[in-house]
Amino acid sequence: MIEKITDPEFDWFVTEVKKKLDLDLSGYKPHRVKRRTDILLRKNRTDTYRDYMKLILSDEDKKEEFLDKLTINVTEFFRNPEKWKALEKKYLPLKLKETGPRLKIWSAGCSSGEEPYTWAIILEQLKASQAKITATDIDTGVLAQAKDGIYGKRALESTDPAIVDQYFKKLDKERYEVKPVLKTRVMFKKHNMLQDPFEKDLDFISCRNVVIYFEMETKNVLYQNFVNALKPGGILFVGSTERIFNYRKLGLKVIEPFFYQKI
Repeated sequence: MIEKITDPEFDWFVTEVKKKLDLDLSGYKPHRVKRRTDILLRKNRTDTYRDYMKLILSDEDKKEEFLDKLTINVTEFFRNPEKWKALEKKYLPLKLKETGPRLKIWSAGCSSGEEPYTWAIILEQLKASQAKITATDIDTGVLAQAKDGIYGKRALESTDPAIVDQYFKKLDKERYEVKPVLKTRVMFKKHNMLQDPFEKDLDFISCRNVVIYFEMETKNVLYQNFVNALKPGGILFVGSTERIFNYRKLGLKVIEPFFYQKI
């Protein structure tokens, strides 16, 4: 549960967000939620949480702004390139050999789509045409961006120029669009990791730099749910700032930093 901040109005706001926006903030770090909300109150010149709730319920743009600020959406293609190289050269080929071509991959908290499209690029390189990628996020705004597949140059800073030439269409000096061969590989859909059921029998789950924003109790529940969603031998790929301390208790083993395998 969210640790109590001694502010009844803020507690009221958190409750209303769950009721009116279907966003449960109880697992998020409370000081982070309050800090980001207070910034938005000042920006929108609202004096109280009640006034701000009225604003976001009456203005769709303000509501989307709130949801965007409360759910972190910072990513790029091939973030931590050496880890994607390990997937391409080691773990994906091994899985394809062990279980066949029908791999099931989930990019959880996919934000604007860079991560699942990175999966798609690697699977194209491996000619794994039957692998299925599901990409989910709670934020419908970033999911719409992901489906459009248009990105600025900064998102491609860690990407080999040959890959950019092969899988992206240059729209202008600053923008690139993912080619249809990748778009058809990824199924995007809304999903709340704290509330919605998880798919089962997955070969890979990537959830990177998302869980760090949750309270420890919530983290443990999420990691257990990820383990339950994986097949035996399935792999959980986490972010560089995340470490699962109780991995043995969850039924995982470390195969290298960032990668945990279900026993």
